[in-house]
Amino acid sequence: MPKITLKHKLKYHFDNMMSKGAIALILYLSILTILLIIGVTAVDTLAGLAPQDENGQAPDFTELLWMSMLRTLDPGTMGGDHGSWAFLFSMLAVTIGGIFIVSTLVGILSSGIDQKLEEMRKGKSLVVEKDHTLILGWSDNIFTIISEICEANKSRGRACIVILAEKDKVEMDDEISARIENRGRTKIVCRTGNPIDFVDLDIANPQASRSIIILSGSGEDADAQVIKTILAIVNNPNRRQEPYHIVAEIKGAESVQICKMIGKEEVKTVLSPEVIARIMVQTCRQPGLSVVYTELLDFGGDEIYIKAEPSLTGSTYGDLLFKYPQAALMGIVKKNGAILVNPKPSEKFEDGDRLIAIAEDDDKILLGSGSNYGINTAAIRGAGSSAAKPEKTLLLGWNSRGALMVNELDQYVGPGSTLCVVTDNSEAIPEIEEVKGQLKNQRLELREGHPTERPLLDDLLKTDYDHIITISDSERLGVQHADANTLITLLHLRDMETKSNRNFSIVSEMLDNRNRELAEVTGADDFIVSDKLISLMMSQISESKELANVFEDLFQPEGSEIYLKPVTDYVEPGKEMNFYTVLEAARQRGETAIGYRVDAESSLPEKQYGVHVNPLKTSAITFGPNDRVIVLAES
Repeated sequence: MPKITLKHKLKYHFDNMMSKGAIALILYLSILTILLIIGVTAVDTLAGLAPQDENGQAPDFTELLWMSMLRTLDPGTMGGDHGSWAFLFSMLAVTIGGIFIVSTLVGILSSGIDQKLEEMRKGKSLVVEKDHTLILGWSDNIFTIISEICEANKSRGRACIVILAEKDKVEMDDEISARIENRGRTKIVCRTGNPIDFVDLDIANPQASRSIIILSGSGEDADAQVIKTILAIVNNPNRRQEPYHIVAEIKGAESVQICKMIGKEEVKTVLSPEVIARIMVQTCRQPGLSVVYTELLDFGGDEIYIKAEPSLTGSTYGDLLFKYPQAALMGIVKKNGAILVNPKPSEKFEDGDRLIAIAEDDDKILLGSGSNYGINTAAIRGAGSSAAKPEKTLLLGWNSRGALMVNELDQYVGPGSTLCVVTDNSEAIPEIEEVKGQLKNQRLELREGHPTERPLLDDLLKTDYDHIITISDSERLGVQHADANTLITLLHLRDMETKSNRNFSIVSEMLDNRNRELAEVTGADDFIVSDKLISLMMSQISESKELANVFEDLFQPEGSEIYLKPVTDYVEPGKEMNFYTVLEAARQRGETAIGYRVDAESSLPEKQYGVHVNPLKTSAITFGPNDRVIVLAES
């Protein structure tokens, strides 16, 4: 064992002192400076070294203390000193001490300020906001979510979005500034940290949040990260007593149950691959449906609200449909929480029930006066029966959602349908063959080839397909490369459509919304931007938790979904009528009409491709023979 000397002890204490940081060093040097000033002043006072003035008066202790302090701060001050050599040397000592000690103090102080600014730049300070929307994680989805929440917050006096992610704060601020143009009155606060770390999570103050959105990252462990984040929130030692409102994006079906086990009623999950597959399938069979979904999911136009209306207790759903001239009813939330989308017209609205309505804003859901709706009964056509017919579908491309889409499509098409899958991904063939054996209503044909090749497309389109779906092979090629292939395929299809004077029903999956804007020049009206639709849905659920159950009901094959049906099935084209007439025609079929699509506007993006959701019911309309009615129906 080495012998501990005084030198070792002094060095040890000095190292400990230096390791305590800028604040401790500033304190030590300040004390040392004060001792130097007081010591020199005391010596000068006791020894009587200070020179006398013209009146023979020597400065007292306080005056000497002030003189010494000025010399520590400004070495030039001693240039005018006079008196005995002893006094001059004492002033020189305090000045030299000031040069070394005070200069060091100023340097450490400056370094400490820089260090604090660097910490602030790193985003490690506590967020003191309340009632804010907290976003955990970072992905391209975040920009759509921020835009939508800012739009939703326009009716709020003071709003804030807090983002916590493992990304540099300055980079986050810069990217948000570049991508988000209109924030309104919403403040955006970014913090750097790991959401699964209790200390980092507390920085974002989830205890005071209004809602929490958890984004799924990339990679095989994306769901695991989301699950751990939920655990960090609900099992945090500092968690609040009230339930959280958490919306989490999940990519694997097996992870949904785990999230519910952990978060129970506090967590609502969005299974993004399944939702996208369902929307793709529903949209491919009904051109214009993606525009309807976008209208309902974003905050820019009409969206879905849930409202209590005790005064209507005892009424039937069929009667309630006509009560709101500026809102379109679509269902009832029962007092036990059950969601009824497009219930039977005879369904009673009971005490404790609430209405599900589509409106421009919740303050537009107002009861109308009077009972004369001006229904043109002569224009209503009788209800007919239509069985599901065999359909031919062409699926260009393959990705991890391909099997989900094929199985989903099988639940909608009639027996005897055919599906042709085209891909150049040889690794996908075993999965496609496995799916092939699970189908009940359609026969699957596999053709190997690249969907961007014109000769291949020319040969394929010798068959008259009812629907064409193009999906992005993003897992294998990356988002931009996959979207580029989809754009090329789409351009070929539209060119073939023009030259052959045929109409193709095409639905294309675009992962990057900027590529969707490029594709709009083709005149196509149906594009599914996967990340955007998921972002829109998560934003809606973050504002109203119960909407998760409404969306789940809408996007599954069972129960009622949104359909665009020929207007000729409901009313006589060419006759002037109001939307109440269409509403009554749909009610007689056990359906709920929520809008219509004008065929003459189907190629105009500025007209929402002819889609009119929640039209004013009293306005006069004259339908063309190719127009469609947007309804909620079981088939």
